[in-house]
Amino acid sequence: MGGPRFEPVRTVRAYERVVEQVEEAIESGALSPGERLPSERDLMVQFSVSRSTVREALRVLQARGLVRSRPGDPHGAEVLPFTPAALHKSMTTLARVAELSLAELVQFRMVLDSSASLLAARLRTDGQLAEMGAAVARMRAATDHDAFVAEDVSFHDVVARASGNKLIQICTDVVRSIVLGLISEKLAAAHDRQALMRQTIKHHEEVLAAVRAGDGPLAARLTRKAMYDYYADYVPDGERPALRALLE
Repeated sequence: MGGPRFEPVRTVRAYERVVEQVEEAIESGALSPGERLPSERDLMVQFSVSRSTVREALRVLQARGLVRSRPGDPHGAEVLPFTPAALHKSMTTLARVAELSLAELVQFRMVLDSSASLLAARLRTDGQLAEMGAAVARMRAATDHDAFVAEDVSFHDVVARASGNKLIQICTDVVRSIVLGLISEKLAAAHDRQALMRQTIKHHEEVLAAVRAGDGPLAARLTRKAMYDYYADYVPDGERPALRALLE
Protein backbone atom coordinates (compact mmCIF):
# COMPACT_ATOMS: atom_id res chain seq x y z
CA MET A 1 0.00 0.00 0.00
CA GLY A 2 1.46 3.32 -1.11
CA GLY A 3 1.97 6.16 1.27
CA PRO A 4 4.47 8.72 2.46
CA ARG A 5 7.97 7.51 3.29
CA PHE A 6 9.22 8.72 6.65
CA GLU A 7 12.78 9.17 7.86
CA PRO A 8 13.94 7.87 11.25
CA VAL A 9 13.73 10.55 13.95
CA ARG A 10 17.15 11.67 15.18
CA THR A 11 17.52 11.91 18.92
CA VAL A 12 18.73 15.39 19.82
CA ARG A 13 20.93 15.48 22.86
CA ALA A 14 20.30 18.08 25.57
CA TYR A 15 23.55 19.97 25.00
CA GLU A 16 22.66 20.37 21.31
CA ARG A 17 19.44 22.12 22.31
CA VAL A 18 21.42 24.47 24.53
CA VAL A 19 23.88 25.21 21.71
CA GLU A 20 21.00 25.80 19.30
CA GLN A 21 19.28 28.33 21.57
CA VAL A 22 22.47 30.25 22.33
CA GLU A 23 23.36 30.37 18.62
CA GLU A 24 19.89 31.69 17.80
CA ALA A 25 20.25 34.38 20.47
CA ILE A 26 23.58 35.48 18.99
CA GLU A 27 22.32 35.43 15.40
CA SER A 28 19.18 37.42 16.28
CA GLY A 29 21.15 40.05 18.17
CA ALA A 30 19.58 39.17 21.51
CA LEU A 31 23.16 38.51 22.62
CA SER A 32 25.77 40.97 21.37
CA PRO A 33 29.58 40.67 21.23
CA GLY A 34 31.06 41.47 24.62
CA GLU A 35 27.98 40.41 26.55
CA ARG A 36 28.16 37.55 29.01
CA LEU A 37 26.09 34.41 29.17
CA PRO A 38 24.57 33.57 32.54
CA SER A 39 26.77 31.60 34.94
CA GLU A 40 26.90 27.81 34.66
CA ARG A 41 24.53 27.48 37.60
CA ASP A 42 22.03 29.93 36.08
CA LEU A 43 22.21 28.13 32.74
CA MET A 44 21.50 24.84 34.51
CA VAL A 45 18.37 26.37 36.03
CA GLN A 46 17.18 28.13 32.85
CA PHE A 47 17.64 25.07 30.64
CA SER A 48 16.77 22.50 33.32
CA VAL A 49 19.87 20.48 32.52
CA SER A 50 22.88 19.13 34.39
CA ARG A 51 26.22 20.90 34.84
CA SER A 52 27.89 18.41 32.48
CA THR A 53 25.35 19.29 29.76
CA VAL A 54 26.02 23.01 30.20
CA ARG A 55 29.77 22.47 30.05
CA GLU A 56 29.51 20.35 26.90
CA ALA A 57 27.39 23.05 25.25
CA LEU A 58 29.92 25.74 26.22
CA ARG A 59 32.73 23.58 24.86
CA VAL A 60 30.97 23.31 21.50
CA LEU A 61 30.18 27.04 21.39
CA GLN A 62 33.79 27.88 22.19
CA ALA A 63 35.08 25.47 19.53
CA ARG A 64 32.89 27.29 16.99
CA GLY A 65 34.41 30.62 17.99
CA LEU A 66 31.13 32.01 19.33
CA VAL A 67 32.04 32.41 23.00
CA ARG A 68 35.12 32.51 25.20
CA SER A 69 35.17 30.87 28.60
CA ARG A 70 38.17 31.20 30.91
CA PRO A 71 38.93 28.60 33.60
CA GLY A 72 38.13 29.96 37.03
CA ASP A 73 36.24 32.96 35.67
CA PRO A 74 33.26 33.53 38.01
CA HIS A 75 31.36 35.30 35.24
CA GLY A 76 29.57 33.64 32.35
CA ALA A 77 31.18 32.97 28.97
CA GLU A 78 31.78 36.07 26.83
CA VAL A 79 30.09 36.36 23.43
CA LEU A 80 32.74 36.97 20.76
CA PRO A 81 32.48 39.16 17.66
CA PHE A 82 32.39 37.41 14.31
CA THR A 83 35.86 36.81 12.85
CA PRO A 84 37.21 35.07 9.75
CA ALA A 85 38.77 32.57 12.18
CA ALA A 86 35.30 31.55 13.35
CA LEU A 87 34.18 31.01 9.76
CA HIS A 88 37.38 29.11 9.08
CA LYS A 89 36.62 26.72 11.93
CA SER A 90 33.06 26.21 10.75
CA MET A 91 34.01 25.61 7.12
CA THR A 92 36.87 23.32 8.08
CA THR A 93 34.48 21.28 10.20
CA LEU A 94 31.97 21.23 7.33
CA ALA A 95 34.64 20.04 4.92
CA ARG A 96 35.47 17.15 7.23
CA VAL A 97 31.99 16.19 8.36
CA ALA A 98 30.39 16.53 4.93
CA GLU A 99 33.41 14.79 3.40
CA LEU A 100 33.82 17.42 0.72
CA SER A 101 36.17 16.24 -1.99
CA LEU A 102 39.27 18.16 -2.99
CA ALA A 103 37.64 18.67 -6.40
CA GLU A 104 34.63 20.38 -4.80
CA LEU A 105 36.85 22.67 -2.76
CA VAL A 106 39.08 23.56 -5.72
CA GLN A 107 36.02 24.14 -7.91
CA PHE A 108 34.64 26.52 -5.27
CA ARG A 109 37.97 28.32 -5.13
CA MET A 110 37.98 28.67 -8.92
CA VAL A 111 34.55 30.34 -8.70
CA LEU A 112 35.59 32.63 -5.83
CA ASP A 113 38.95 33.74 -7.18
CA SER A 114 37.70 34.28 -10.72
CA SER A 115 34.84 36.42 -9.39
CA ALA A 116 37.34 38.43 -7.36
CA SER A 117 39.49 38.96 -10.46
CA LEU A 118 36.50 40.07 -12.53
CA LEU A 119 35.46 42.62 -9.90
CA ALA A 120 39.04 43.76 -9.29
CA ALA A 121 39.46 44.53 -12.99
CA ARG A 122 36.50 46.90 -12.75
CA LEU A 123 36.82 48.29 -9.24
CA ARG A 124 40.51 48.26 -8.27
CA THR A 125 42.33 51.41 -7.25
CA ASP A 126 45.71 52.46 -8.59
CA GLY A 127 47.17 51.67 -5.18
CA GLN A 128 45.79 48.13 -5.24
CA LEU A 129 47.08 47.62 -8.76
CA ALA A 130 50.53 48.69 -7.56
CA GLU A 131 50.29 46.21 -4.67
CA MET A 132 49.48 43.39 -7.09
CA GLY A 133 52.47 44.31 -9.24
CA ALA A 134 54.74 44.45 -6.20
CA ALA A 135 53.58 41.00 -5.06
CA VAL A 136 54.37 39.50 -8.48
CA ALA A 137 57.78 41.21 -8.45
CA ARG A 138 58.53 39.69 -5.04
CA MET A 139 57.44 36.28 -6.36
CA ARG A 140 60.03 36.61 -9.13
CA ALA A 141 62.70 37.57 -6.60
CA ALA A 142 61.84 34.85 -4.06
CA THR A 143 64.78 32.56 -3.35
CA ASP A 144 62.89 29.83 -1.49
CA HIS A 145 59.50 28.17 -1.77
CA ASP A 146 58.08 29.49 1.51
CA ALA A 147 58.78 33.10 0.53
CA PHE A 148 57.28 32.43 -2.89
CA VAL A 149 54.07 31.01 -1.39
CA ALA A 150 53.79 33.99 0.98
CA GLU A 151 53.89 36.43 -1.95
CA ASP A 152 51.49 34.26 -3.94
CA VAL A 153 49.04 34.55 -1.04
CA SER A 154 49.66 38.32 -0.90
CA PHE A 155 48.72 38.66 -4.56
CA HIS A 156 45.44 36.80 -4.11
CA ASP A 157 44.68 38.77 -0.95
CA VAL A 158 45.05 42.08 -2.79
CA VAL A 159 42.86 40.86 -5.66
CA ALA A 160 40.18 39.76 -3.19
CA ARG A 161 40.40 43.11 -1.40
CA ALA A 162 40.18 44.95 -4.73
CA SER A 163 36.90 43.14 -5.44
CA GLY A 164 35.33 45.34 -2.76
CA ASN A 165 33.40 42.37 -1.34
CA LYS A 166 34.27 41.40 2.23
CA LEU A 167 32.57 38.01 1.97
CA ILE A 168 34.72 37.14 -1.04
CA GLN A 169 37.79 38.18 0.95
CA ILE A 170 36.87 35.99 3.91
CA CYS A 171 35.80 32.95 1.89
CA THR A 172 38.85 33.15 -0.37
CA ASP A 173 41.16 33.10 2.64
CA VAL A 174 39.28 30.24 4.30
CA VAL A 175 38.95 27.99 1.25
CA ARG A 176 42.57 28.57 0.21
CA SER A 177 43.76 27.58 3.68
CA ILE A 178 41.67 24.39 3.67
CA VAL A 179 42.78 23.36 0.17
CA LEU A 180 46.46 24.02 0.83
CA GLY A 181 46.17 22.09 4.09
CA LEU A 182 44.85 19.08 2.19
CA ILE A 183 47.65 19.07 -0.40
CA SER A 184 50.56 20.47 1.65
CA GLU A 185 52.41 17.15 1.76
CA LYS A 186 52.02 16.65 -1.99
CA LEU A 187 53.26 20.19 -2.65
CA ALA A 188 56.27 19.60 -0.43
CA ALA A 189 57.10 16.46 -2.40
CA ALA A 190 56.68 18.08 -5.83
CA HIS A 191 59.53 17.03 -8.13
CA ASP A 192 59.96 20.26 -10.08
CA ARG A 193 59.06 23.18 -7.86
CA GLN A 194 60.95 25.64 -10.03
CA ALA A 195 58.79 24.79 -13.04
CA LEU A 196 55.65 25.15 -10.92
CA MET A 197 56.86 28.53 -9.63
CA ARG A 198 57.63 29.76 -13.16
CA GLN A 199 54.20 28.67 -14.38
CA THR A 200 52.51 30.38 -11.41
CA ILE A 201 54.36 33.65 -12.07
CA LYS A 202 53.33 33.52 -15.74
CA HIS A 203 49.68 33.05 -14.79
CA HIS A 204 49.82 35.90 -12.27
CA GLU A 205 51.40 38.22 -14.83
CA GLU A 206 48.59 37.43 -17.27
CA VAL A 207 45.89 38.04 -14.66
CA LEU A 208 47.60 41.27 -13.59
CA ALA A 209 47.69 42.49 -17.20
CA ALA A 210 43.96 41.78 -17.61
CA VAL A 211 43.14 43.56 -14.34
CA ARG A 212 45.29 46.52 -15.39
CA ALA A 213 43.44 46.67 -18.73
CA GLY A 214 40.07 46.54 -16.97
CA ASP A 215 39.10 43.35 -18.81
CA GLY A 216 37.04 41.52 -16.18
CA PRO A 217 35.93 38.50 -18.25
CA LEU A 218 39.51 37.85 -19.37
CA ALA A 219 40.85 38.21 -15.83
CA ALA A 220 38.24 35.72 -14.60
CA ARG A 221 38.97 33.24 -17.39
CA LEU A 222 42.73 33.42 -16.81
CA THR A 223 42.24 32.94 -13.07
CA ARG A 224 40.17 29.78 -13.57
CA LYS A 225 42.83 28.43 -15.95
CA ALA A 226 45.59 29.24 -13.46
CA MET A 227 43.73 27.45 -10.66
CA TYR A 228 43.13 24.41 -12.86
CA ASP A 229 46.77 24.19 -13.93
CA TYR A 230 47.94 24.50 -10.31
CA TYR A 231 45.59 21.99 -8.68
CA ALA A 232 44.53 19.52 -11.39
CA ASP A 233 47.41 17.10 -10.79
CA TYR A 234 46.35 16.72 -7.16
CA VAL A 235 42.74 15.89 -8.02
CA PRO A 236 41.80 12.29 -8.98
CA ASP A 237 41.28 11.80 -12.72
CA GLY A 238 37.61 10.95 -12.30
CA GLU A 239 36.89 14.24 -10.53
CA ARG A 240 38.70 16.59 -12.93
CA PRO A 241 35.67 17.08 -15.22
CA ALA A 242 34.12 19.09 -12.36
CA LEU A 243 37.02 21.53 -12.70
CA ARG A 244 37.14 21.51 -16.50
CA ALA A 245 33.46 22.46 -16.55
CA LEU A 246 34.55 25.95 -15.45
CA LEU A 247 37.06 26.37 -18.27
CA GLU A 248 36.08 28.04 -21.52
